[in-house]
Amino acid sequence: MRLPNDRWLTLLIIFLFFNIPGPTQNPPAPAPTTQTQQPAEPTPNDDNGIFVFKKDVEEVAVHATVVDDKNHMVMNLPKTAFTVLENGKPQTMTSFRQEDIPVSMCIVIDNSGSMREKRDKVNKAALNLVRASNSRDEVCVVNFNDEYYLDQPFTSKLTLLKEALEKVEARGGTALYDAMVATSNEMKAHARLQKKVLFVVTDGEDNASRESLEETVRNLQQENGPTVYAIGLLGEERARRARRALELVAQATGGIAFMPKTLSEVDEISSAVAHDIRSQYTIAYKPTTPKTVGGYRTIHVEARDKEHKKLVVRTRSGYYPGQEQSR
Repeated sequence: MRLPNDRWLTLLIIFLFFNIPGPTQNPPAPAPTTQTQQPAEPTPNDDNGIFVFKKDVEEVAVHATVVDDKNHMVMNLPKTAFTVLENGKPQTMTSFRQEDIPVSMCIVIDNSGSMREKRDKVNKAALNLVRASNSRDEVCVVNFNDEYYLDQPFTSKLTLLKEALEKVEARGGTALYDAMVATSNEMKAHARLQKKVLFVVTDGEDNASRESLEETVRNLQQENGPTVYAIGLLGEERARRARRALELVAQATGGIAFMPKTLSEVDEISSAVAHDIRSQYTIAYKPTTPKTVGGYRTIHVEARDKEHKKLVVRTRSGYYPGQEQSR
């Protein structure tokens, strides 16, 4: 029996459909080989050549300043001169170097009413600090009184930083703790560099913050938190509590609190801070206790050298794990 022409056509299409081989399939790609990640080495990314740290998330990085018994900086010590302890237990260093590492720095300036006559010299000192910095640094500006204002997000342009510092509306109280916590959170969210610094200038005791001093210290001690350099332009009235607060914050983060007697000293202090930032040792280690184990961890770094009777190492006193934010 002969099929109508349209029936033959239909059968031909079906035959061809089921017998024409499909497109060649590539074999599934093999799983990427697991490689041992290198210690925190600075690698230039594609964004304007700024160095960022691509580091093993299990590592901890500390930045340390070493001074002798006369408080003179000691440079060029070898790796073997250092011992790192976490919770009292020796740790194995995975990376060690001393070089001018670019930083993410935020300048946090008191803009309360009592600072009106001081801002010109403070602004000059802050700009000199930036000028003495690494060309690859990124800097932000926060002005604060009762509230805090991010007047300039991270930039390397001096003109923008100068404009932000000149936004002086000296009035209101002093919400120092709120400003430091807010700035620390800003750095966690947007700082692109592993090394972070807060440069804080105030002339009085905090009298307007919602955050407490203890909460502020805890925030700053989160992993990869900033080192705080503080300048207290403090008078005699209620100076003791303000001094204690600045010293506590600086000591906990590995920085320094300066209490100049006169405003004219601020510029010299900013130069000292720039030198300190540029002259640190950077040490990375992988904690023997996994970071999944919570709780505060103490850090103690020791240095010994035959040419020096006594060496003092200044670095952060500890951290809360699990807050790594840098890229």
